[in-house]
Amino acid sequence: MSVVWRKSSRSNGAENSDCVEIALDGPAARVRDSKGRADATVAAPAWDAFLAMVKGEEQFRS
Repeated sequence: MSVVWRKSSRSNGAENSDCVEIALDGPAARVRDSKGRADATVAAPAWDAFLAMVKGEEQFRS
């Protein structure tokens, strides 16, 4: 089954813009650079924590 890659709305839809793409793949999120196409898999809880931090819902803890 192929995943559907989504690009940030902040990329303004430009085909040649550098940005990060995300695909939700069952219990994980796959993340890749739009130029390089190599991707990394991140477990769903880690992805959720990352999104919460980016949205300012959680304080960064080292």
